[in-house]
Amino acid sequence: MSKTKVIAFANNKGGSGKTTTCSNVACALSMMGKKVLMIDGDMQLNLTISYFDEESALSFAEAEKTVYTAIKQERDLSNFIVETKTKGLDLVPSSSLMSEIEFELFTKWQREFVLKKCLEPVKAKGYYDYILIDAPPTLGGWVMNVLVASDYVIIPVEASPWGLFGLANMFDFCAKVKSISPNLQIMGIAVTKADERKKYFKQTLETLKDMEGVRLFENYIRVDSAVEWSQDNSMPVVAFKKNSRSALEYTNLAKEILSYVDR
Repeated sequence: MSKTKVIAFANNKGGSGKTTTCSNVACALSMMGKKVLMIDGDMQLNLTISYFDEESALSFAEAEKTVYTAIKQERDLSNFIVETKTKGLDLVPSSSLMSEIEFELFTKWQREFVLKKCLEPVKAKGYYDYILIDAPPTLGGWVMNVLVASDYVIIPVEASPWGLFGLANMFDFCAKVKSISPNLQIMGIAVTKADERKKYFKQTLETLKDMEGVRLFENYIRVDSAVEWSQDNSMPVVAFKKNSRSALEYTNLAKEILSYVDR
């Protein structure tokens, strides 16, 4: 049996810090000696450009070395992996053509399981300890694919007045996924973009803690300008500015994720 664990980062609410969390947790895990594969499942390519400049991202698309091509052709994802500059950390890039992925899936047999099947050869090799998937901020056939292919889902939530909007829909969607993929577990909610000076930060935490059956990660991510600078340099903050507050917070979150999986 494969030891590889697949973790999705998903939230139908945009601006939740989902991609940044996925990117930095992946890098933090690799810095701990884990072999990690990231899959950029969003047409905005933000996870891809967290590690590569725009020119490189476009070259991957032109060479059809993207998750879109893999899904469209229902091919082994091993053929679409590119190495990042970080040792032990690889990526399956995205493409702007992901805007057409719902149509592509609609035409396929057992369309909810396409990504899972494309991932099976990668998992069977047992090379990666973790596969992290960045899902787009939607709820549809493609996100269904992402969750069906995953062992766990982490839901990043922005600590803002609008951060909780639509969270109930996300939980309902996960429940539907579990009806066809019962092994999926909601690992927990990761609070992002937190500003402890703001009253709504405390309100957000209190609301989440009061939700029955919802696990809240102890480590949350505070607002930090270092994150924006790292994004401008196509690097995760845990590599760009290792001693920054946010780098430490993402690293601690990654450790918390490891302790959950290894329990």
